[in-house]
Amino acid sequence: MAAEELRVAVQRLLSQVGHWEAGRWSAPAGEGTRGDLVHGLVQRLADLGAEAEHRPRREVPREPDMVLPDQLRVMTGDLVVAAPADAILEAATADVLAVRKAL
Repeated sequence: MAAEELRVAVQRLLSQVGHWEAGRWSAPAGEGTRGDLVHGLVQRLADLGAEAEHRPRREVPREPDMVLPDQLRVMTGDLVVAAPADAILEAATADVLAVRKAL
């Protein structure tokens, strides 16, 4: 159930940002840009996946903003496949929802 809620939250975020062009990504958001905000989310999802798989964290490359939706899909899929505790998936879902609201 928690995995499905994460998938739905990510899909809604992707529907919101998946069609954005460079100008929308570079708009200010928080202490950086919208792209920075989403990249931070991608990194946090990657970190949760690493923890769930008991492997070291690695930095997610900061690719051009147009790649962020793909990175988000991959990191979400990796996290779900790692099958962490529901509490971790729920925290990830809350993070996705907070980023979506901040955009």
